[in-house]
Amino acid sequence: MVAEAAYLVGKCLGPRAEAAFFRGVSTFDIEAPIPHDWMRIADLVEQYADFPLGGTDASVVALAERLGTDTVITLDQRHFRAVRPRHCPAFRLLSE
Repeated sequence: MVAEAAYLVGKCLGPRAEAAFFRGVSTFDIEAPIPHDWMRIADLVEQYADFPLGGTDASVVALAERLGTDTVITLDQRHFRAVRPRHCPAFRLLSE
């Protein structure tokens, strides 16, 4: 999600880099959760409560399911390797 990425950029590289990140993403059409997604996010958080899977990662799963993509770009491969999406056997993870 944009908020999580922005946090990491700001924490690691500072406010100027974070501002540049926001300027960069302004050229993309970024998909946000819709009302129906929130129920799936809640279900995922409960289903993986022992893991735990937080709301941010659960929202990525819900969006991927709704959009029908098996590709997730993440630095957090541990969570996304453990989750079993509804629409495909497993996610294809891109990390670099």
